[in-house]
Amino acid sequence: MSRFVLGIETSCDDTSVALVDRNGNVAAIETMTQFDVHEAFGGVYPELASRAHLDAILPTVQKAMQSANATPADLAAIGVTRGPGLIGSLLVGLATADALSLVWGVPVIGVNHLRGHLRSVGLDGGSMPLPAIVMLVSGGHTLIARMENEWDISLLGSTRDDSVGECYDKVARTLGLGMPGGPAIDRLAREGTPALRLPRPMKAEGFEFSFSGLKSAVARQMEKAPETPVADMAAAFVEATIDVLSTKADRALSEHPAKALTIVGGVAASPQVREAMQTVAQTHNVTLCLPPTKWATDNGAMIALAAWDYIERDISPAPVPKPNLPLGTP
Repeated sequence: MSRFVLGIETSCDDTSVALVDRNGNVAAIETMTQFDVHEAFGGVYPELASRAHLDAILPTVQKAMQSANATPADLAAIGVTRGPGLIGSLLVGLATADALSLVWGVPVIGVNHLRGHLRSVGLDGGSMPLPAIVMLVSGGHTLIARMENEWDISLLGSTRDDSVGECYDKVARTLGLGMPGGPAIDRLAREGTPALRLPRPMKAEGFEFSFSGLKSAVARQMEKAPETPVADMAAAFVEATIDVLSTKADRALSEHPAKALTIVGGVAASPQVREAMQTVAQTHNVTLCLPPTKWATDNGAMIALAAWDYIERDISPAPVPKPNLPLGTP
């Protein structure tokens, strides 16, 4: 009996491969990051990302299979991200999955990256009561939705410009903190005082987000007053960001009652975000669902677990790249 799904994630700048069983137990995970490749650009450079994936993908698959002591006979399927993401990065993962499928005789399932993030809370034995308000906060996406069940998801709002994770990275560059920006800002913010009042774009406006104005406000302040302590600016930025996110989450639970508040994506690893969302969940007497911190960022394990859902529903989207694949699509 096939024990695992092999999950391949190459939507952006992480090459990640994992083997996961149907219960969300991770038998192996191997991830190659590209921070050193992109640091000079202050963000992900798409062409360099796809080249780095080409170098890393087969060795990463091999390491994961060896770590799990698995053979192709142990695989129920290969789950691979088909979108959304950078077209060049997606193509590397999809082409690799197709090649492995031909050699190993294992079917390929094209997985929606956003569904992968939603399933990340199920790794390592986690669960999510439904219906749930879900907020995806990452480097590529910021959105809030109501999830009735695993396949019935209604988008409430998304960002009109930068994602919150992208904003973190750009502010980190402004403050000279390097990559990855999020953890560096969160650490520094603990040392500062948020005395400066930064804007809260679209805080009072429904469920849409906008973060470009906040990013620009930080840059203008540092140009106008370069003596501003970096820790204080980091603290002010984190306070403004969390104020927006928690206000939207609170509004969603008030207008669309649910059993859980679920926060996923790379920014869900932020200790400050986790603390703020715990307060929101307690206010509404709902369960706060968070992925273990190590599964918050892009990873092959979440793609593998999502692929199990596709198998159970007998849904097998073609492994064709869809850079703008929406949340509600399998």
